[in-house]
Amino acid sequence: MRRKTPTPSSPLPQRHGVDPVRVRLPAEGTWGTVRAHLVERLSGAGAGVVDGMFDAGRIVGADGRPVAADAPFVPGMYVWFHRDLPDEVPVPFPVRVVHRDEHIVVADKPHFLATTPRGGHVAETALARLRRELDLPELTAAHRLDRLTAGLVLFTVRPEERGAYQTLFRDRRIRKEYEAVAPYDPALALPRTVRSRIVKERGVLTAREVPGEPNAVSRVELVEHRERPGGLARYRLAPATGQTHQLRVHMSTLGVPILGDPLYPAVTAPVPVGDFRRPLQLLARSLEFTDPVTGAEHRFRSGRVLAAWASYDRWAVGGYDGPSDGQ
Repeated sequence: MRRKTPTPSSPLPQRHGVDPVRVRLPAEGTWGTVRAHLVERLSGAGAGVVDGMFDAGRIVGADGRPVAADAPFVPGMYVWFHRDLPDEVPVPFPVRVVHRDEHIVVADKPHFLATTPRGGHVAETALARLRRELDLPELTAAHRLDRLTAGLVLFTVRPEERGAYQTLFRDRRIRKEYEAVAPYDPALALPRTVRSRIVKERGVLTAREVPGEPNAVSRVELVEHRERPGGLARYRLAPATGQTHQLRVHMSTLGVPILGDPLYPAVTAPVPVGDFRRPLQLLARSLEFTDPVTGAEHRFRSGRVLAAWASYDRWAVGGYDGPSDGQ
Protein backbone atom coordinates (compact mmCIF):
# COMPACT_ATOMS: atom_id res chain seq x y z
CA MET A 1 0.00 0.00 0.00
CA ARG A 2 1.33 3.41 -0.99
CA ARG A 3 1.82 5.81 1.87
CA LYS A 4 -0.14 9.01 1.47
CA THR A 5 2.10 12.05 1.08
CA PRO A 6 1.31 14.58 3.81
CA THR A 7 -0.01 17.96 2.73
CA PRO A 8 2.69 20.61 3.22
CA SER A 9 2.03 23.41 5.67
CA SER A 10 0.96 26.75 4.30
CA PRO A 11 3.88 29.11 3.66
CA LEU A 12 1.53 32.08 3.99
CA PRO A 13 0.16 33.39 7.29
CA GLN A 14 -3.53 34.03 7.86
CA ARG A 15 -4.92 37.41 6.94
CA HIS A 16 -7.65 38.92 9.12
CA GLY A 17 -8.16 35.45 10.62
CA VAL A 18 -8.72 33.91 7.17
CA ASP A 19 -6.60 31.06 5.80
CA PRO A 20 -4.95 31.38 2.39
CA VAL A 21 -6.42 29.36 -0.45
CA ARG A 22 -4.52 26.13 -1.19
CA VAL A 23 -4.67 24.60 -4.67
CA ARG A 24 -3.23 21.25 -5.62
CA LEU A 25 -2.61 20.81 -9.33
CA PRO A 26 -4.30 17.69 -10.80
CA ALA A 27 -2.40 14.45 -11.31
CA GLU A 28 -3.17 14.61 -15.02
CA GLY A 29 -3.88 17.39 -17.47
CA THR A 30 -2.87 19.11 -20.69
CA TRP A 31 -2.00 22.50 -19.20
CA GLY A 32 1.49 23.67 -20.10
CA THR A 33 1.87 26.13 -17.24
CA VAL A 34 0.60 26.76 -13.73
CA ARG A 35 -1.05 29.94 -15.04
CA ALA A 36 -3.02 28.06 -17.70
CA HIS A 37 -4.48 25.74 -15.08
CA LEU A 38 -5.36 28.50 -12.63
CA VAL A 39 -7.00 30.65 -15.31
CA GLU A 40 -9.26 27.69 -16.13
CA ARG A 41 -9.81 26.65 -12.53
CA LEU A 42 -10.55 30.18 -11.34
CA SER A 43 -12.55 31.13 -14.42
CA GLY A 44 -15.05 33.05 -12.30
CA ALA A 45 -12.34 35.51 -11.29
CA GLY A 46 -11.20 36.20 -14.86
CA ALA A 47 -7.80 35.85 -16.51
CA GLY A 48 -6.89 39.45 -15.68
CA VAL A 49 -7.29 38.83 -11.94
CA VAL A 50 -5.12 35.72 -12.09
CA ASP A 51 -2.46 37.53 -14.13
CA GLY A 52 -2.50 40.39 -11.64
CA MET A 53 -1.87 37.95 -8.78
CA PHE A 54 1.09 36.44 -10.64
CA ASP A 55 2.49 39.90 -11.44
CA ALA A 56 2.22 40.90 -7.76
CA GLY A 57 3.92 37.70 -6.57
CA ARG A 58 0.84 36.69 -4.60
CA ILE A 59 0.80 33.07 -5.80
CA VAL A 60 3.49 31.10 -3.98
CA GLY A 61 4.80 27.55 -3.83
CA ALA A 62 5.56 25.35 -0.84
CA ASP A 63 8.81 27.24 -0.24
CA GLY A 64 6.94 30.54 0.06
CA ARG A 65 8.50 31.97 -3.09
CA PRO A 66 6.37 33.51 -5.83
CA VAL A 67 5.51 31.17 -8.69
CA ALA A 68 6.15 32.59 -12.15
CA ALA A 69 3.24 32.72 -14.58
CA ASP A 70 5.20 30.65 -17.07
CA ALA A 71 6.25 28.02 -14.50
CA PRO A 72 5.65 24.58 -16.01
CA PHE A 73 2.63 22.60 -14.87
CA VAL A 74 3.77 19.92 -12.40
CA PRO A 75 1.15 17.29 -11.44
CA GLY A 76 0.45 17.31 -7.70
CA MET A 77 2.15 20.64 -7.08
CA TYR A 78 0.69 22.89 -4.38
CA VAL A 79 0.28 26.65 -4.64
CA TRP A 80 -1.19 29.14 -2.16
CA PHE A 81 -2.63 32.63 -2.41
CA HIS A 82 -4.89 34.99 -0.51
CA ARG A 83 -8.14 35.83 -2.25
CA ASP A 84 -9.28 39.42 -2.31
CA LEU A 85 -11.66 39.92 0.59
CA PRO A 86 -15.15 41.09 -0.31
CA ASP A 87 -16.49 44.36 1.05
CA GLU A 88 -18.42 43.32 4.14
CA VAL A 89 -20.72 45.33 6.36
CA PRO A 90 -19.60 44.60 9.95
CA VAL A 91 -22.15 42.70 12.01
CA PRO A 92 -22.46 45.02 15.02
CA PHE A 93 -22.95 42.33 17.67
CA PRO A 94 -20.26 40.49 19.66
CA VAL A 95 -19.44 36.80 19.69
CA ARG A 96 -19.60 35.78 23.35
CA VAL A 97 -17.23 33.08 24.61
CA VAL A 98 -19.14 30.71 26.90
CA HIS A 99 -16.27 28.30 27.55
CA ARG A 100 -12.60 28.05 26.65
CA ASP A 101 -9.98 25.48 27.52
CA GLU A 102 -6.93 23.99 25.80
CA HIS A 103 -9.11 21.80 23.57
CA ILE A 104 -12.33 23.66 22.73
CA VAL A 105 -13.99 27.04 22.55
CA VAL A 106 -17.79 27.29 22.85
CA ALA A 107 -19.12 30.57 21.48
CA ASP A 108 -22.55 32.18 21.60
CA LYS A 109 -22.95 33.47 18.04
CA PRO A 110 -25.26 36.41 17.24
CA HIS A 111 -27.79 36.43 14.46
CA PHE A 112 -26.56 37.59 11.01
CA LEU A 113 -22.99 36.36 11.52
CA ALA A 114 -21.84 33.37 9.45
CA THR A 115 -20.00 30.61 11.31
CA THR A 116 -17.18 30.07 8.80
CA PRO A 117 -15.93 31.89 5.67
CA ARG A 118 -18.15 31.24 2.69
CA GLY A 119 -19.29 33.27 -0.32
CA GLY A 120 -19.51 36.96 0.53
CA HIS A 121 -18.95 36.38 4.26
CA VAL A 122 -15.25 35.89 4.99
CA ALA A 123 -13.61 38.13 7.59
CA GLU A 124 -17.02 38.90 9.12
CA THR A 125 -17.54 35.37 10.43
CA ALA A 126 -17.48 33.86 13.90
CA LEU A 127 -14.40 31.78 13.11
CA ALA A 128 -12.33 34.66 11.73
CA ARG A 129 -13.35 36.94 14.57
CA LEU A 130 -12.47 34.41 17.26
CA ARG A 131 -9.11 33.64 15.65
CA ARG A 132 -8.27 37.33 15.84
CA GLU A 133 -9.79 38.12 19.22
CA LEU A 134 -8.47 35.03 21.04
CA ASP A 135 -5.17 34.84 19.12
CA LEU A 136 -5.92 31.24 18.13
CA PRO A 137 -4.93 30.98 14.44
CA GLU A 138 -5.51 27.22 14.31
CA LEU A 139 -9.07 27.41 15.66
CA THR A 140 -11.56 25.45 13.53
CA ALA A 141 -15.31 24.87 13.67
CA ALA A 142 -16.59 21.42 14.62
CA HIS A 143 -19.99 22.21 13.05
CA ARG A 144 -21.93 25.18 11.68
CA LEU A 145 -25.01 27.22 12.39
CA ASP A 146 -26.92 29.04 9.68
CA ARG A 147 -25.92 32.70 9.41
CA LEU A 148 -29.40 33.78 10.48
CA THR A 149 -29.50 31.46 13.52
CA ALA A 150 -28.00 32.58 16.84
CA GLY A 151 -26.58 30.45 19.61
CA LEU A 152 -23.93 27.96 20.60
CA VAL A 153 -21.17 26.81 18.26
CA LEU A 154 -18.37 24.40 19.16
CA PHE A 155 -14.85 25.20 17.93
CA THR A 156 -11.70 23.11 18.33
CA VAL A 157 -8.33 24.57 19.33
CA ARG A 158 -6.05 21.83 17.99
CA PRO A 159 -6.44 20.73 14.35
CA GLU A 160 -5.46 17.15 15.19
CA GLU A 161 -8.42 16.90 17.60
CA ARG A 162 -11.07 18.33 15.28
CA GLY A 163 -12.08 14.91 13.96
CA ALA A 164 -12.86 13.61 17.44
CA TYR A 165 -15.31 16.46 18.08
CA GLN A 166 -16.85 16.29 14.61
CA THR A 167 -17.55 12.61 15.28
CA LEU A 168 -19.86 13.67 18.12
CA PHE A 169 -22.16 15.27 15.56
CA ARG A 170 -21.77 12.53 12.95
CA ASP A 171 -22.58 9.76 15.43
CA ARG A 172 -25.35 11.76 17.18
CA ARG A 173 -23.54 11.68 20.51
CA ILE A 174 -24.16 15.36 21.19
CA ARG A 175 -27.48 16.59 22.53
CA LYS A 176 -28.64 19.82 20.91
CA GLU A 177 -31.61 21.90 21.93
CA TYR A 178 -32.97 24.92 20.10
CA GLU A 179 -35.57 27.52 20.97
CA ALA A 180 -37.91 29.23 18.53
CA VAL A 181 -40.66 31.82 18.60
CA ALA A 182 -43.50 31.12 16.18
CA PRO A 183 -47.30 31.47 15.95
CA TYR A 184 -49.41 29.58 18.46
CA ASP A 185 -51.86 27.04 17.05
CA PRO A 186 -54.10 25.48 19.72
CA ALA A 187 -55.09 22.75 17.26
CA LEU A 188 -51.48 21.59 16.84
CA ALA A 189 -50.92 18.53 19.02
CA LEU A 190 -47.58 18.73 20.77
CA PRO A 191 -45.13 17.34 21.69
CA ARG A 192 -44.46 15.35 18.57
CA THR A 193 -41.57 13.98 16.54
CA VAL A 194 -41.46 15.10 12.92
CA ARG A 195 -39.82 12.77 10.39
CA SER A 196 -39.35 13.55 6.71
CA ARG A 197 -36.89 13.45 3.84
CA ILE A 198 -35.31 16.84 3.15
CA VAL A 199 -33.17 17.69 0.13
CA LYS A 200 -31.22 20.90 -0.47
CA GLU A 201 -29.99 21.42 -4.00
CA ARG A 202 -26.88 23.45 -4.71
CA GLY A 203 -27.73 26.93 -5.88
CA VAL A 204 -31.32 26.77 -4.59
CA LEU A 205 -32.14 28.97 -1.61
CA THR A 206 -34.62 26.64 0.05
CA ALA A 207 -34.64 23.01 1.12
CA ARG A 208 -37.72 20.91 0.43
CA GLU A 209 -39.39 17.76 1.65
CA VAL A 210 -39.68 14.88 -0.80
CA PRO A 211 -41.07 11.34 -0.63
CA GLY A 212 -38.68 8.68 0.60
CA GLU A 213 -36.82 7.33 3.59
CA PRO A 214 -36.71 10.03 6.32
CA ASN A 215 -33.33 11.67 6.81
CA ALA A 216 -34.52 14.48 9.09
CA VAL A 217 -35.94 13.95 12.57
CA SER A 218 -36.99 16.75 14.95
CA ARG A 219 -38.70 16.73 18.33
CA VAL A 220 -41.03 19.72 18.75
CA GLU A 221 -42.40 20.75 22.15
CA LEU A 222 -44.52 23.70 23.28
CA VAL A 223 -42.89 25.56 26.17
CA GLU A 224 -45.41 28.34 26.70
CA HIS A 225 -47.80 30.54 24.75
CA ARG A 226 -49.44 33.92 25.07
CA GLU A 227 -53.10 34.61 24.49
CA ARG A 228 -53.24 37.67 22.32
CA PRO A 229 -54.36 38.54 18.79
CA GLY A 230 -52.10 36.53 16.55
CA GLY A 231 -50.76 34.81 19.66
CA LEU A 232 -47.17 33.57 19.85
CA ALA A 233 -45.55 30.56 21.40
CA ARG A 234 -42.10 29.56 22.50
CA TYR A 235 -41.01 26.14 21.31
CA ARG A 236 -38.28 23.72 22.31
CA LEU A 237 -36.77 21.95 19.30
CA ALA A 238 -34.47 18.93 19.49
CA PRO A 239 -33.03 17.80 16.15
CA ALA A 240 -31.80 14.21 16.02
CA THR A 241 -30.30 14.83 12.56
CA GLY A 242 -28.62 17.80 10.92
CA GLN A 243 -30.11 18.48 7.50
CA THR A 244 -29.81 22.00 6.10
CA HIS A 245 -32.66 24.23 7.37
CA GLN A 246 -34.23 21.18 9.03
CA LEU A 247 -35.93 22.94 11.94
CA ARG A 248 -37.13 25.80 9.77
CA VAL A 249 -38.64 23.36 7.26
CA HIS A 250 -40.31 21.23 9.93
CA MET A 251 -41.83 24.20 11.75
CA SER A 252 -43.18 25.55 8.47
CA THR A 253 -44.62 22.14 7.59
CA LEU A 254 -46.44 22.11 10.94
CA GLY A 255 -48.04 25.42 10.03
CA VAL A 256 -46.11 27.49 12.56
CA PRO A 257 -43.16 28.99 10.64
CA ILE A 258 -40.49 30.63 12.75
CA LEU A 259 -40.82 34.40 13.04
CA GLY A 260 -38.46 36.35 10.83
CA ASP A 261 -37.80 33.47 8.43
CA PRO A 262 -37.14 34.91 4.95
CA LEU A 263 -37.38 31.50 3.21
CA TYR A 264 -40.19 29.48 4.81
CA PRO A 265 -43.01 29.13 4.03
CA ALA A 266 -42.26 31.56 1.15
CA VAL A 267 -39.15 33.36 -0.07
CA THR A 268 -39.40 37.07 0.68
CA ALA A 269 -37.55 39.99 -0.87
CA PRO A 270 -33.95 40.35 0.33
CA VAL A 271 -33.40 42.89 3.07
CA PRO A 272 -30.94 45.72 2.37
CA VAL A 273 -27.30 45.07 3.23
CA GLY A 274 -26.69 46.15 6.79
CA ASP A 275 -30.31 45.77 7.88
CA PHE A 276 -30.01 43.85 11.16
CA ARG A 277 -33.62 44.30 12.29
CA ARG A 278 -36.12 41.50 12.86
CA PRO A 279 -33.68 38.57 13.18
CA LEU A 280 -34.87 35.01 12.66
CA GLN A 281 -36.29 33.85 15.98
CA LEU A 282 -34.26 30.66 16.22
CA LEU A 283 -31.62 30.06 18.86
CA ALA A 284 -29.26 27.14 19.46
CA ARG A 285 -29.98 27.10 23.19
CA SER A 286 -27.83 24.25 24.57
CA LEU A 287 -25.12 21.70 23.82
CA GLU A 288 -24.52 18.65 26.01
CA PHE A 289 -21.86 15.99 25.40
CA THR A 290 -19.08 13.89 26.84
CA ASP A 291 -15.75 15.36 25.80
CA PRO A 292 -14.08 12.77 23.50
CA VAL A 293 -10.60 13.96 24.46
CA THR A 294 -10.83 14.64 28.21
CA GLY A 295 -13.87 12.57 29.18
CA ALA A 296 -15.43 15.59 30.91
CA GLU A 297 -19.21 15.99 30.92
CA HIS A 298 -20.15 19.30 29.32
CA ARG A 299 -23.43 21.19 29.30
CA PHE A 300 -23.45 24.67 27.84
CA ARG A 301 -26.37 27.07 27.59
CA SER A 302 -26.83 30.29 25.63
CA GLY A 303 -27.65 33.38 27.64
CA ARG A 304 -29.52 35.06 24.79
CA VAL A 305 -33.21 35.95 24.80
CA LEU A 306 -35.15 35.86 21.55
CA ALA A 307 -36.21 39.42 20.80
CA ALA A 308 -39.78 38.68 19.67
CA TRP A 309 -40.49 36.96 22.97
CA ALA A 310 -38.91 39.71 25.04
CA SER A 311 -40.80 42.48 23.21
CA TYR A 312 -42.80 41.40 20.18
CA ASP A 313 -44.13 44.87 19.35
CA ARG A 314 -40.65 46.34 19.26
CA TRP A 315 -39.28 43.44 17.21
CA ALA A 316 -42.20 43.65 14.75
CA VAL A 317 -41.56 47.30 13.88
CA GLY A 318 -37.83 46.71 13.46
CA GLY A 319 -36.81 48.20 16.75
CA TYR A 320 -34.30 45.47 17.55
CA ASP A 321 -30.85 47.04 17.88
CA GLY A 322 -28.59 44.45 19.39
CA PRO A 323 -27.87 42.04 22.23
CA SER A 324 -29.07 44.41 24.95
CA ASP A 325 -32.57 43.95 23.54
CA GLY A 326 -32.25 40.18 23.40
CA GLN A 327 -31.51 37.95 20.44
